[in-house]
Amino acid sequence: QVQVVESGGGLVQAGESLRLSCTISGPTSLNSPINSPMAWFRQGPGKEREAFSCITQAGQYYADAVKGRFTISRDYAKNTLYLQMNSLKPDDTAMYYCAAVRFCTTRVSDISHARHDWGQGTQVTVSS
Repeated sequence: QVQVVESGGGLVQAGESLRLSCTISGPTSLNSPINSPMAWFRQGPGKEREAFSCITQAGQYYADAVKGRFTISRDYAKNTLYLQMNSLKPDDTAMYYCAAVRFCTTRVSDISHARHDWGQGTQVTVSS
């Protein structure tokens, strides 16, 4: 059973930075979700959960709303996904989730399914 644990959220002021982490654990077979591309999703107040960044061994993908401010990275040896968030805005306030996904695409919002149960997420709150 693959599990993910997100951490690093908090309360910050607009313009500040946060770094989120996500550890993934479970079976490591070739077809395991651990060996899949991974994505960050977020769910703001009253909104649907939506992917905004994705990473494969070939590259990184970002939604326009976060492009230039957020950076996704992955340490394969540690099975850990990261999200460096700079220049945070109140609109970034959301619960943040990570997930192994079947594919990445330039239309990151088209990524909708995780290959495992969702983790508990980590809350990011940005005050103005």
